[in-house]
Amino acid sequence: MIHLLVVDDHRSIREPLAAYLRRQGFEVMTACDGRSTRACLAGRRFDLIVLDLMLPGEDGLSLCRYIRTDHGTPIIMLTAKGELSDRIIGLNLGADDYITKPFNVDELVARIRSVLRRAGLARERTEQGGSLEFEGWSLDLLHRRLHDPQGGTVPLSTMEFRLLHAFLERPNRVLSRDELLDLSSRDSGSFDRSIDSQISRLRKKLEDDPRHPVLLKTIWGDGYLLAARVDRKHA
Repeated sequence: MIHLLVVDDHRSIREPLAAYLRRQGFEVMTACDGRSTRACLAGRRFDLIVLDLMLPGEDGLSLCRYIRTDHGTPIIMLTAKGELSDRIIGLNLGADDYITKPFNVDELVARIRSVLRRAGLARERTEQGGSLEFEGWSLDLLHRRLHDPQGGTVPLSTMEFRLLHAFLERPNRVLSRDELLDLSSRDSGSFDRSIDSQISRLRKKLEDDPRHPVLLKTIWGDGYLLAARVDRKHA
């Protein structure tokens, strides 16, 4: 049984959506704000969280950062149609996908299944645990967490994790856009279709100056290359 958490402060949205998802075969809990969300997360593990960004008290962006840093749970954001800046911030904080209100529930279910597939593939490939270390950075394969040279945790979306993992398994090798799409799964959502934008997001997290990258380099006409020595540390 797949366990979902639906977070929305509007009961008229939250409860009907939870009921519909249960009819689709999911086990669903609900929360209406940051405090109830944290309480749910303290009590059990979820496979995916549907998270509204407009919440009373602690907002959805703060919750998104907390969830990805402390729990690593995949997230689909619910946003109002005009909240482009919040969507971009949410994706950079580690959300895996978004859908705008009002939304079609069948589309949301399709996006949930897509994100779960990607998360499942990532887990299958990293069950051995351990970490990949490069230039002071460390990618924890089991928990899908990136640690910076100072020991801080940098949140990654599922797509960002899979892309970085692909580069770290093939350091100092040029990877074309098609190769990167194959390695990061072609069943991704609309915002995942552009490898260039995903690389840009990774650079903002890895590079001191993303406009002049020294780790994730563009090889014009061919693709991208991770210029670093990578060491594997076993669990």
